[in-house]
This record gives sequence, structure tokens and C-alpha cells, in this order.
Amino acid sequence: MSNSAKPAKLKVLYCEGDSQVLAAQAVSIQKAGHQSETAVGRKGAEEALRKTSFDLIILGGTLSRNDRHHIPYMSKKAQPNVKVVVLHTDGERHPYVDANIDTGRSIEELLGKAQALFPAAEPRSKAAGAGR
Repeated sequence: MSNSAKPAKLKVLYCEGDSQVLAAQAVSIQKAGHQSETAVGRKGAEEALRKTSFDLIILGGTLSRNDRHHIPYMSKKAQPNVKVVVLHTDGERHPYVDANIDTGRSIEELLGKAQALFPAAEPRSKAAGAGR
């Protein structure tokens, strides 16, 4: 039972505008071994950010353009150290987005890119491995 091949487990908030897409894609996040919470739209994201903190926020392609613009700002205001990545961007850049993947790429590719934003040590459990 070696965990050495697994990347760091992240606490992820995954947001979409469409609940059916959200349910289908959330499975990929869980299969990657991350703890995830889901939210539909901007109001769902706001509520989730008030309740708990996250390592990573993923904004999906079914969010409205307006939501994909405002959620990164409010996420960083609520939790300055959170990383924000966007799926299906068509090359758009946003000052509060840490990474993005263009249209046509999979959520698995996005997770790989997002994982690169974090150091090798686990984001929330670094202290647990101290004193080795």
C-alpha cells in the first residue's frame, strides 16, 4: 500500500453552471484522490467559500462568462492562498486565475496542471510528515 506514486491530496471546490455536468466531472476529481465539494453557479461558490477553506477551486466550462469573471476575485478575497484554475477558457487570461486549460482538454489534464501549482509536500498535511 504505497502512496508514494500519488500526488498530494487537495481540498477542491469544483464549480459548474450545469448540475449534470458537475456530477459527471466531479467523479474524475474524486478518482484522482482529492477531497472535493461541488457548487452550482456563483451563489453556490459563495456559500461554499463561507463554510470552509480550499486548496484549489476549479471553474468549469458551463459557468456563465460573468460567473467565471467574478468567482476568481471573490475566491481570492475570501481565501488569499487558494489556487484558481479554469477549464475550457479558449486562451482567456484573468489576473486572479493561477492556471487554465483551453477548450477540448479533459478535466484530468486540468487536474495535472493544477497539481503542478502545489509544492511536492502535501498542502494541508505537511506538518503530519514532519519529524521523519
